[in-house]
Amino acid sequence: MNSLKKYAKGYIRELTTLLALAAIVIIFSMIAPRYLEIGNLMDIVEQGTVNGFLAIGVTCAIITGGIDLSVGSAMAVCVVTCGRLAVAGVPPVLVCVIGLALGAFIGLINGLLITKMNLQPFIATMGTNSVLRGVAYLITGGWPVLNIPSSYRDIFQFSLVPNLRMSMIFLILMAVIYSFVLKRRKTGIYIYSIGSNEEATKLSGVNTNRCKITAYMLCSMGAAMAGMVTLARLGTGEPTCGEGYELNAIAAAAIGGASLAGGKGTILGTVLGALILSALKIGLVVVGMDTFYQYIATGLIIIVAVYFETIQKNLSKIMGKKKA
Repeated sequence: MNSLKKYAKGYIRELTTLLALAAIVIIFSMIAPRYLEIGNLMDIVEQGTVNGFLAIGVTCAIITGGIDLSVGSAMAVCVVTCGRLAVAGVPPVLVCVIGLALGAFIGLINGLLITKMNLQPFIATMGTNSVLRGVAYLITGGWPVLNIPSSYRDIFQFSLVPNLRMSMIFLILMAVIYSFVLKRRKTGIYIYSIGSNEEATKLSGVNTNRCKITAYMLCSMGAAMAGMVTLARLGTGEPTCGEGYELNAIAAAAIGGASLAGGKGTILGTVLGALILSALKIGLVVVGMDTFYQYIATGLIIIVAVYFETIQKNLSKIMGKKKA
């Protein structure tokens, strides 16, 4: 019993997020019973899958105490690049490998700008966000990439069992791999340490620059996966793809418990946060409200998450002083 309590205590934020997701589903189903129709539930999962890939990646950057505002544009570059390759007849598996490699390269650039040029993550990734969006337009001439072959689309759209597409399986696999890296590997542990106290981590002999670069590479690889899934789902490669998605990814991470100050966050919490946002969006549609309200909700969620984080820190300081 004690071990169960200890285990539950370690995942208190994730359990809270799960309860919030359940509450949203219950509330919308009471307002509109058709919210629980299988089609709507699958839309929640599908939309949560794309944002989940982005948010998992962004969580890695946030844990270091940084941010990545370029994930939406990185997603677009991967969409149009993979789209062009698929249409040209490149084998689908090779297209996916190239897409992931492209994502890693984009993350490498962001990491080098932050570590070697000493740019603030906000400024560096805001700049690459604009550059990458321009690259996406240059690749396509401003036009969408059409006629994506079914051989590529089936990689992500194929269902092993009814209503369980491969894209969802890939999200689960990515979540497991990233969780393992962050929690069980030295590099992941150092990433948390950098977010908590970078100077102390550096003084202990850790190559903090290399760990930061790794975090941003993981981040952009998440964007690449989101792009490849979107390409398969829509069947077209739009250079406008991913516009504004970075805020949804940040919001999902914040909902899931990632501290925007760094040093805290879990992949499980982030995935649940992504599902909350998609459940909210589908719920607004089902009850007949304009989906533009989602933008308001997303902004408020980020503000509230940061506010509660500040309150929590202040309470911790007060409790620490009392114990002293």
